[in-house]
Amino acid sequence: MLAGLAPELDGRAWFFVVVEGEVPPDAFAVIREDEGTTAIVAGVRTGAPFARITLTVLSALEGVGLTAAVSGALSEAGIACNFVAGYHHDHLFVPWDRREEALAVLQGLAVRP
Repeated sequence: MLAGLAPELDGRAWFFVVVEGEVPPDAFAVIREDEGTTAIVAGVRTGAPFARITLTVLSALEGVGLTAAVSGALSEAGIACNFVAGYHHDHLFVPWDRREEALAVLQGLAVRP
């Protein structure tokens, strides 16, 4: 799967926000926890912005090692990463100011032998 990562950088800034009341209809993802509900939303918000990088390789939910390889490569570069797994693709949220560097790390990972 690593050879076919084909990471794509979304140009929008994303924010993790605590939702009180209705979830924004344009939320990319919603996480419900005992302490409250978190939504990942694009646009101008307060707090730290993140960039979303989508691994366009078709990744199986039962796949082994992809998350470890990607997070390990980003960790070596000192880049924080939050994964959100979809049915078809994995989506990484990295600090906005490190987005280009994170994309380069992932592109390099895809071409490693």
